[in-house]
Amino acid sequence: REEALTSSREAVEIYRKLSQERPDIFLPDFASSLNNLGIWQSELGQQEEALTSSREAVEIYRKLSQTRPDAFLPYLASSLNNLGIRQSEMGQREEALASTSEAVGIRRKLAQERPDAFLPDLASSLHNLGHRQSELGQSEEALASSREAMEIRRKLAQERPDAFLPDLASSLYNLGARQSELGQWEEALASAQEALDVIWPFFLSIPSAFGRLTKVILGNLQQHLKNLGRQSTPELLERLAIFQQKLGA
Repeated sequence: REEALTSSREAVEIYRKLSQERPDIFLPDFASSLNNLGIWQSELGQQEEALTSSREAVEIYRKLSQTRPDAFLPYLASSLNNLGIRQSEMGQREEALASTSEAVGIRRKLAQERPDAFLPDLASSLHNLGHRQSELGQSEEALASSREAMEIRRKLAQERPDAFLPDLASSLYNLGARQSELGQWEEALASAQEALDVIWPFFLSIPSAFGRLTKVILGNLQQHLKNLGRQSTPELLERLAIFQQKLGA
């Protein structure tokens, strides 16, 4: 990560200079490198710097999309999505909600025009929007956003299971969390159970890649059972034992 950050920072410095000399050619590359820099800064805990990089990327893409919306609106939506995450990390919840909502609006329009290309992006932004709404106590809105993200990913997973089933599991977990916030215990339990069933074959195949999501889902499922005053099922206990065996945690 340190080396990745160094490389990304160098790319930004080069593209900044080039874009000052030839903005018509190099501004898109400059914005892309800023987006990447923000991600690596966030990975290394440099939240203030990450926010600055992500905000600058948004400003550039917004300018570019005004002159060529067909080419740059998708990139503006992506950078807004990232900016919302960075703002949330800094506790700027209102701003994070606004950025993510704008990303959803853009991606919804793009998905209506080209669902094959943009439905996955719309689902991703709706997934994030549910988090942002939840952070502000907008539980009903968060549930609606999370459910829409899940429904899109369920459809995508039916068409391309290898590509989209892990995303469906993530959305089901998220939906369960939102249902729990509203006291919908049975629904939350069902969502978490389905999330575990979906992700489990992927975890067994590649534990290192899917261990983190599986661990969160397992913990979530146990909490939902506790909320309902129920004990862990034999199947859940068996999966917990397998999980511990494979990852030692």
